[in-house]
Amino acid sequence: MAFDPTLAAVRFGSGLSPLFDAPANTGVLMADVDRDFAFAVPTFTNTTPTMLAFQRAARARTVARGTPDQDVAAQAFKDIRIAANLVHFDALRAVFARHVAGPVGFRARLGAFWADHFTVTLRNGAQGHLVTPYTQEAIMPNVNGYFRDMLRAVVTHPMMLMYLQQVRSTGPNSVVGQRRKRGINENLARELLELHTLGANGAYTQTDVRELAELLTGLTYSVNQGFYYHKRMAEPGSETVLGVTYGTADRLENVLSAIDDLAAHPQTARHIAFKIAQAFIADDPPANMVVEMTAVFTATDGFLPSVYRAMLDHVTAWEFPLRKVKPPQQFITSTMRALGMTGADVTAMTAPLVRNTIVKPLRVMGQPWERPLGPDGWSDVTSSWINAQGMAGRMTWAMQAPRQLMMARIPDPRDFVSTALGSLATADVIFAAGAAEVRDEGLGLVLLSPAFQRS
Repeated sequence: MAFDPTLAAVRFGSGLSPLFDAPANTGVLMADVDRDFAFAVPTFTNTTPTMLAFQRAARARTVARGTPDQDVAAQAFKDIRIAANLVHFDALRAVFARHVAGPVGFRARLGAFWADHFTVTLRNGAQGHLVTPYTQEAIMPNVNGYFRDMLRAVVTHPMMLMYLQQVRSTGPNSVVGQRRKRGINENLARELLELHTLGANGAYTQTDVRELAELLTGLTYSVNQGFYYHKRMAEPGSETVLGVTYGTADRLENVLSAIDDLAAHPQTARHIAFKIAQAFIADDPPANMVVEMTAVFTATDGFLPSVYRAMLDHVTAWEFPLRKVKPPQQFITSTMRALGMTGADVTAMTAPLVRNTIVKPLRVMGQPWERPLGPDGWSDVTSSWINAQGMAGRMTWAMQAPRQLMMARIPDPRDFVSTALGSLATADVIFAAGAAEVRDEGLGLVLLSPAFQRS
């Protein structure tokens, strides 16, 4: 099968939109990988309020309890929380606007994939607004670069260090470990091997996990200093991971060398190629596609655009039928595109509208915003999204949300079926859209059709 514009928009982009032509060729998809986003999200480093501001306000509130200043201190802390919530909602709007506003949405889909691959979530109330800024800082600049650079940025990022409790991991024989009787936390080392690089079936042992955990001691973060390498927390001496020994001096360079070696490992190439193909093609992607993507990853030292190109240029990318089901977030963003919403429409959504049409429905459908259950992120397997509660949530949303989002601009279902599905529109869906007695019902039937639910 030759390249298909509708398939390209649905499988690799954020869906069809009446505001943009469907991609004409794979070159359009690849050009989108390098496209700058129009809707800004602050980086973690530049986001306010900071965790330091939260900490100071919380301490001041505690100190002021029972004094004449307690009401002022309580209000100051409340103001900090309100400011953080505003940042959180603004970031959500920007992320959804990026899916809606772009001519294709391939870069936005890739950003979502990598943010999930390197999942973090909040550990406390001071971090809830910082998850998207983390992805903006550590992931998005590297989506069109080398995997090793993304891996370095993620592993040393404050959000990952806090999420996997690396900030307290201390070499038992280090200065701090001896003085405070602290020990090693293996979370980051284990997830780095199992999830981020080699994969759950990788050829590593518990000894490798332990040695890597010892090597990673020293990576830490504080609200005053930011990320830094704390040599007095680092386990002294050399560590051997997957047969490679890293230095006798306790220094950051040894850690970065190990990260680079993991990024270049043959099993990492295969794991990453499989996960990308699984996310975009099928739960069990074609073996020959994964083999070719793996070879390209290895030959280019993990240059990600070349890996994406290998996927797009493979014949099965266009022969393999659409079998995956859109996760809830993708279902909502592709609906917004199909309705003809602009990025400005999304960023102008009020907080109550965001809650009622995005935040609450995502929770009901089983994918609460930035709150995956564990460090493995959201499942890429279709069956994870086919359950009674999730499907009921989709049905309710499909029948109600278009009216809430578009108000008087709600499209005619007879036009919408073509706009939303293109060449994927089947005779029964076309008939159902035209036969609906009210527009809301007609739109909902299109959105709930297998043709729209698949990706």
